[in-house]
Amino acid sequence: MSDKNTAVKTGIGFGSVLAITISWSVNQSILWAIIHGVFSWFYVIYFALTR
Repeated sequence: MSDKNTAVKTGIGFGSVLAITISWSVNQSILWAIIHGVFSWFYVIYFALTR
C-alpha cells in the first residue's frame, strides 16, 4: 500500500510541475502558472489536445 501512495503523490507532483512549466513557457505569467499548477493534469491534457 505504501508504494501506491508514493506513486500517487509523485504523479500529482509531477503533473503540477509539468503544468507550471508548460504554462510559463506559453504565457510568461506567474498567475497563470499557479492556476494551471492547481489544475495540473487537466491542463497538461488540454494543452496536448489543443496543440
